[in-house]
Amino acid sequence: MRDNQENGILMLEDGTSFDGKLIGRTEPISGEVVFNTGMVGYPETLTDPSYRGQILALTYPLIGNYGVPQAQMVDGLNDVFESDQVHIQGLVMTDYSFEYSHWNAQQSLDKWLQEHGVIGIYGVDTRKLTKKLRQRGSMLGKIFMTGQEQEFYDPNRDNLVEFVSVKEPLMYGNGKKTVVLIDCGGKFNIIRSLVGRGLQVKRVPWDYDFLHEDFDGVMISNGPGDPQMCEATIGIVRRLLQGNRPVFGICLGHQILSLAAGAETYKMKFGHRSQNQPCRELGTDRCYITSQNHGFAVKPNGLTSDWMPWFVNANDGSNEGIRHQSKPFMSVQFHPEAAPGPTDTSYLFDRFIDML
Repeated sequence: MRDNQENGILMLEDGTSFDGKLIGRTEPISGEVVFNTGMVGYPETLTDPSYRGQILALTYPLIGNYGVPQAQMVDGLNDVFESDQVHIQGLVMTDYSFEYSHWNAQQSLDKWLQEHGVIGIYGVDTRKLTKKLRQRGSMLGKIFMTGQEQEFYDPNRDNLVEFVSVKEPLMYGNGKKTVVLIDCGGKFNIIRSLVGRGLQVKRVPWDYDFLHEDFDGVMISNGPGDPQMCEATIGIVRRLLQGNRPVFGICLGHQILSLAAGAETYKMKFGHRSQNQPCRELGTDRCYITSQNHGFAVKPNGLTSDWMPWFVNANDGSNEGIRHQSKPFMSVQFHPEAAPGPTDTSYLFDRFIDML
């Protein structure tokens, strides 16, 4: 530990505060405080656009020990991170390792956060913090130094998708079949998973009307915030469902597809953010371990009889997927592209391709 680190405070909206030391930037920030119970993969997690507006507490006690890896550009995307920037508002840790060691490390987590203008605080009892969030639910919070306090910011009041979506269409791969990826804040590994299976991917903005164009299927990506904010996307998908071209939704994409199909969504108490969420496939004896990151979920009871629940969470029974009885439409709440893993459900990309 360095002895010249600035003192910082994490304060929750109910007045609870945690003292710690700061890394990264030192300007105060505010957002929704959530926790992730994953043991590895902080470079992928921090670059996941679904964390836009959130202060992320990592429950694994030691962070930073393998630094930040060197990324290579492959097919127009770097091969490590899930986007081109760090999206979290702030990072909360129990213990931060200033000394890092990994064959592919290029810099420390501290330096990386500085480059992206993100604040981090360590020395926080993340077990106590997590227990509080599980009891009270996700809360607004802020990280600051004494004398720097600011108002609490609720990111769920904004349409966060418009901040993380691309501004114009982009092309990847050169396959014979084209999949339109509606980018609501999609992770790079969704594109890698499609291009790696021989498809051409056209990545379009969240509100881009592509229905008059040529394509073979549609992927609706993950993303941050309340799905009901994505009215333009829901409208496009609702029209898309009048046809027969394959549609596959992931995470926020699952929620958007469900809303377009007539279901409802709701904000969960503290969400699912980890790499060990068990999901049962209904009608089978299979249970998959999945990677998840979401604070909203689907109420499937508004769906018509043409739709059926597909997966459920084995811990709390919440919906984890739906599919159409006769048309090639399906979606899952978890991440089959799973970066970081596990990769138990990557076969769903193959099922989607079989529909094209």
